[in-house]
Amino acid sequence: MVERRYFAVGPHKISEIKHEAVPLEKISRSMVFAAMAGEDQKFLDHNGIDFEAIEKAMKHNESHKKKFGASTISQQTAKNVFLWETRSYVRKALEVPFTMAIELIWGKRRIMEVYLNVVELGPGVFGVEAASQYWFHVPASKLSSHQAALLAACLPNPRKFNPRNPSSFVDGHADWIEEQIGFMNQAETADRLDLPKR
Repeated sequence: MVERRYFAVGPHKISEIKHEAVPLEKISRSMVFAAMAGEDQKFLDHNGIDFEAIEKAMKHNESHKKKFGASTISQQTAKNVFLWETRSYVRKALEVPFTMAIELIWGKRRIMEVYLNVVELGPGVFGVEAASQYWFHVPASKLSSHQAALLAACLPNPRKFNPRNPSSFVDGHADWIEEQIGFMNQAETADRLDLPKR
C-alpha cells in the first residue's frame, strides 16, 4: 500500500487507499474457499512453498509466451506485508525466509486472514472488506459464493479486471473457481482454518 501510494510512478501510482482490516470471522467462508480454489489449492498441505507448482511453471514458461507464476498464498502474503512489489531476484530470495517464518510463527489461519486483508482487489482497493464494499456494496461477511469467485477471478490482474462488470475471461475464471470449490472438502477446510459455524 505504501509503495503504491507514495513511491509508484505513472499508472501504478494511486491517489487514495481504500482499506479496512477485519478478522477472518467477518469474511464470508465463500471468499476463503474462492481464494484457495483460485490461488493455492494446496494451501493447507504445503509448508509455504509449492515445489511441484514451481516445477510445472518453469516447464510451461520455457516454451510459452504467457508466463505462469507459482507463488502460494503464503508467499504472496510475505511479499505483500514485508517486501516490495517490483520483481527481482533479491525480492524472490528474501521471500523464502519470510514465508517460512510466517508459516512457523503465524500458521495457516493467520496467514489467510492477513492475505485477505492486504491483497489488492482493485486500483488502490486493498483487502476483501474494502473490495466487497467498493464493488458490491456489501460487507465481506455477506459476499455470495459467486461474488467471492468473481473477486478471486480478478487476482491475476486486479488493477485491470472488474468483478462488478466482468469480462468473458473473468466470468469464465469465476465459473472455474466455483467448480473447484465444489471439489473441495469444505467441512475439513473450515475445521482446519477454525472458520466460524454458519
